[in-house]
Amino acid sequence: MTQTITIALSKGRIYKETMPLLKAAGIEVLDDPETSRKLILDTTNENIKVVIIRATDVPTYVEYGAADLGVIGKDVLMEHGGHGLYEMLDLNIACCKLMTAGFKDTPLPEGQLKVATKFVNCAKDFFSGQGRQIEVIKLYGSMELAPIVGLADCIVDVVDTGNTLRANGLVPQEHIADISSRLVVNKASMKMKHTALQGILDKVSAAVGARK
Repeated sequence: MTQTITIALSKGRIYKETMPLLKAAGIEVLDDPETSRKLILDTTNENIKVVIIRATDVPTYVEYGAADLGVIGKDVLMEHGGHGLYEMLDLNIACCKLMTAGFKDTPLPEGQLKVATKFVNCAKDFFSGQGRQIEVIKLYGSMELAPIVGLADCIVDVVDTGNTLRANGLVPQEHIADISSRLVVNKASMKMKHTALQGILDKVSAAVGARK
């Protein structure tokens, strides 16, 4: 019996940079997610489907087996914890850094810090490792505003060029992790659909290697 493989992706930069790697594995999406209203997209392989979901939901879909494979940023994976899935490949795409940021030449206050971020677990782990207590203020966007209006002492966020920080009078400070997109696989799927999944993994891995 032919097994169906479901791949979870999110729109935007990760989707665009993942497409050439999937094409190398013989998988091309037939619909454009930017114009199609479909959430489950057909591919050139009738046994492989692509689901388009929020980036933060990709590891959850893979963990619970709603998707066999997923592509997700290491930042989201760190925040999720990686339960129920294997991190198989570093795709070396959508690269950036997870960092703290704040005002230039302004030392952080002593005692408990107020930290604005959507990466709650990552922030707690990082500052705990420094022996610092923090109060996390969870935000979903416009992190740079938090220190400016006095909501937080600093932020934890992904940094690419750093232009948005500088435009708002902030600078990247402490490095937490290098971020790139990872290919993750559901643990049960890796056992039940091993041959089909390994074939995809091998071809994508070769495509990643060829780009270096």
